[in-house]
Formats: sequence, structure tokens, C-alpha cells
Amino acid sequence: MKSELIVDVRDDQVQIALTEDDRLQEVNRETRGVDTFAVGNIYYGRVRKIMPALNACFVDVGHEKEAFLHFLDLGAEFQTTRAYVTKAVSDRRKMPSMSKLQRQPQTGKEGQISDVVNVGDMLLVQVSKEPINTKGPRLTTELSIAGRNMVLMPFSDKVMVSSKIRKESEKSRLKQLVQSIRPTGYGVIVRTVAEDKRASELDAELKTLVKRWEDIVKNLQKPVKLNETKQQSGQKDPEIRLVGAEAGRTIGIIRDLFSPSFTAIHINDEEMCEEVKRYVELIDPKAVKLVKLYKGKEPIFDHYDITRQMNTGLGRTVGFKNGGYLVIDKTEALFAIDVNSGSKKIYEDQEENAFQYNMLAADEIVHQLRLRDIGGIIIVDFIDMDTKEHNDQLYEHMRQLMNNDRAKHNVLPLSKFGLMQITRQRVRPALNIDVMEVCPTCGGKGKIQSSMLFIDTLKQQVEQYYQEHGRGGFLYLNPILAAYVSKGLFGSTRSQWRRQYGLTVVEDQSLGILQTRFSEKS
Repeated sequence: MKSELIVDVRDDQVQIALTEDDRLQEVNRETRGVDTFAVGNIYYGRVRKIMPALNACFVDVGHEKEAFLHFLDLGAEFQTTRAYVTKAVSDRRKMPSMSKLQRQPQTGKEGQISDVVNVGDMLLVQVSKEPINTKGPRLTTELSIAGRNMVLMPFSDKVMVSSKIRKESEKSRLKQLVQSIRPTGYGVIVRTVAEDKRASELDAELKTLVKRWEDIVKNLQKPVKLNETKQQSGQKDPEIRLVGAEAGRTIGIIRDLFSPSFTAIHINDEEMCEEVKRYVELIDPKAVKLVKLYKGKEPIFDHYDITRQMNTGLGRTVGFKNGGYLVIDKTEALFAIDVNSGSKKIYEDQEENAFQYNMLAADEIVHQLRLRDIGGIIIVDFIDMDTKEHNDQLYEHMRQLMNNDRAKHNVLPLSKFGLMQITRQRVRPALNIDVMEVCPTCGGKGKIQSSMLFIDTLKQQVEQYYQEHGRGGFLYLNPILAAYVSKGLFGSTRSQWRRQYGLTVVEDQSLGILQTRFSEKS
């Protein structure tokens, strides 16, 4: 199987698309220039509210919505973690030793959060789930630092090996090896990709992860001042801050997904390309040649057919083989997926026809869950089938397909109403792309500005961009509008802008007919 990663770097965001055999499998987005509260980020936050009814508290980590911390997410070593953090903050001249740290009594799974946490307490917390809809981030105090082959857990003393490693001899080898190189005061989870890795590789990565933890402690110990950004945003508590940032979404995806099946990583930004090359060199020096800088004139997602696949595969209605289609709707509580067979019949027998369409729909449903990163509760309304045998086969087929999903999930058998319930781990907001184009001029009212007037408006926008940014830059237009401004050879509007402003017009299929986008770099 051929796997490729296509990275579209823009001024305001980075989009990462994963394809397998040229079919789009995953799309991830990362906002640039602002604190996105990504999973894995570590913050020093203050407890603002205790909620006894929920056995939880709300912690201020700088997000507009206070973050949620449940009692069960404190972890067994909460008291030890808090004692270490208190010692580190109280004496900023030296870093407390992890090996000499005195262990505190463990926090059990039963108890009340009000017994261990008070309003005003400062806690070292890690984001376990990004803000979703109206909810703020979800937190944990069981800190972990992820690497390629292992995950480091400060304040733990356990070594665990991934259950996906089947060979018992290899599991035993990895556990003994990591136990022998593990520094005192740290626990380790050995990941699946560590199978058959040499001791030198694992030792080098472990030292790197320990260094990252020490850097987090140093950031925690740095004296803080109320900066202008926090003043402007209304954040008046200088102690609340980010002390450990997770690697960018691009690096994180490469860390989790990179395998020998990767054939190329295409990136349209030179700086990001160099960053990815440096990381890939640490994983597999021979694979650096797979990282390629895209220099084409058209947008990278258009060139690799990502835009078209997003527009056809991320709408409310999604087709699959033999004319069947899914209707996917999102509510506040869950996702609902309705399976329809369309007008075409595969078999004359209605029961067999329903069964075959349901089996085909199951393939597309699993693909859509991964593509959109849908999480939470998913209800699938399959076409009604009368025989228990067909229901059982469909359930088993869905379970087998979901086994390849990296997210934690649970699939229940079909109910007597033909509904299948699926739960899937949700740590990030589901990808929501509106593939229906609304007129940018009328806002969907049905009347638009004349084309002649719009060209005058566009010329004013070009002039304003030139005054603000100077000569050069790129103007992205829908192919239809780009063709309109390209009429003529030397006397076209496109040529005039090129000569007068140094502005390059680029076709972008993702834009509406009258939408525009300016950028200083392609």
C-alpha cells in the first residue's frame, strides 16, 4: 500500500492530508499564530471552581472556557506530582531530583475532589481533549511525553509494553531492556513501533524524552511577568502559562503514522519542509529523501486531488458503490448516519439486496469516521434486514473493519430497529467542511453583484494589498474567475497586475466563484 502525506502550509493554518493508494484517508487542521490548546500541551493552571456534584473542578489554563479536570484524571501519583511541582516553584535556583523525590501516598479511585484540591491551587496539568463546541479543554494530571517508540511518564515506576506486539519473547525483551535503562522516577510505555528496535535507539530516545521533561520543569521555574498579550486578552494571572508545547500536528502525525509504506511527504513551505526533514532523520535517516518540497504553481491540494476528494467526500450526502449513499448529520449529542440503497438493485431478492448494500455501506462508514475524525456517540441506521444471520454477519464485518482504527472504540450489535451504536474516542473536534458554496456577495439571498462591478471591487482589493504589502505576492481565484481576468494575451487584467504589482494569479478550486485570497507566498 502506498501512503503519502500532503501538507498545505498557509499563513493562518496548516492542513495535513493522508492518502493511501491515492485515496484520501485523513485530514487534519492546525491553526497557526494562536494558542490552540492541542492535546499533549502542559500548562500551569489555577483551580477556579470545585464542582462536588460532578466530582470535578474547573481549571483556568488561559482558554476562554475553563478546562475540566475530573477526580479520576488526577491519577494515582497526584500527591507526588504536586509535591514535586511545589518544590520546583518554591526554589527556582535548582531543579529537584527525580531520583531522590519522596513518594507521597497514592490517590485512590474513590474519593472526593474537594478533599485533595482547593480553589486557588496551582496545578501542573496536561490537555487530554481539545476544546469541542462550547466545552473547554479536558485535563489530566497524569503527565506523559510522547516519542516515536515510547511514552515517558514522570512520577511513575511502571514499564508497560503495547499489547499489539504479539510475540511474548519480544515483549519480554523490550520490558527488560527498558527497565535496565529507565531512570529512577520515570515510567515508560513501549509503543508498537519499538518492536525489534536496538537498545541504542531506545536509549537515545529515552534520554531525549527525559531532556524534554527537564525543559518543562525549567520553564515552570522561570520568573513570570504579565506580558502585553495577556493584558490585551484580559488574562491577569501571570502564573497561568504554557510550560510544555506538544510537537506541531504535522510532526505528531509523522511520529504516530510513519512506516516503511510511506512513499513521499509533500510540503509546500520550505521552513516546514526543513523541520520535517530534521525529525524524519531522527526516525529513519534513509527516509529523509521522501520529504519533498512542492514548488508547483497551483495549490498543493489541487495538484494532488485532495480538494476534489474533500468536496465529494465530506458533504452531508456521501455516495458509495452501486449507487448507494450515506446521509450524515450532526446533533449536539451524537452523529446520525442513514444508509440508503438508491434506485439500483444488486439482487432481485430484497433481503439479499439490503444485506449487500449494508456491507458496502459499512466500508464507507468506517472510512468516513476516520476521514472526519468523528468521535463520541454514532448511531447508524442500516437498511432493515429480517434474518439474524445477516445481522450477525454485518456486525462482525463492522468489528473487523474497526480493528484498524487507531482511536479507541466500541461497536454494539444491531438493535431490533436495525440501529447500530458505535462509540469512538474523541480528543479533537470532528472535521467540519462546508462543501456547499454560498455566494460571497449576496450571502445566499439569491441576488449578486454584476460581474463588471465585482472586477472593479477586485481591482480595489489588489491596489489595497499592494499599498499594504508592496510589490509581489499571490492572488488565489476560482478557476472561472481566473480565466475571466486572463482574457487576452498581453492586455489582460492578469498581465497588467503582474507588470504593475508583481502579483501572480493562481487558480484554486477550493474557492467559491467570487471568493478571493491573498498570500505573500505560494
